[in-house]
Amino acid sequence: KPQELANTAWAFAALGVPAPQLFDAIACESEQRIGSFKPQELANTAWAFATHGMPAPELFDAIARESEQRIGSFKPQELANTAWAFAALGVPAPQLFDAIARESEQRIRSFDAREISNTAWAFATL
Repeated sequence: KPQELANTAWAFAALGVPAPQLFDAIACESEQRIGSFKPQELANTAWAFATHGMPAPELFDAIARESEQRIGSFKPQELANTAWAFAALGVPAPQLFDAIARESEQRIRSFDAREISNTAWAFATL
């Protein structure tokens, strides 16, 4: 299930547990199921891979495509975390960042200080 994949990646990244084979397996499985991921699962998966320092180009391409299509469903934290993850790994995703910019601009009043800071950092970095 997408939530289990995202939660497993998040937990290992949050704990700083090196698990490259696990992350490779999660990337492969997530790519195949990306259409059934909820916005939080997309954002958490991207965050986990970035926090773990684990580049996964095909997964990030899939996350970018899926996120662009559903950007209006993302909460401010999900927008910020997704932008941060792509920037932290240096993964250019111009169409995704355009979508994040448009959505963030419309809902900037609902962002907290950390979400604004992380989103600004991501845009400044890429």
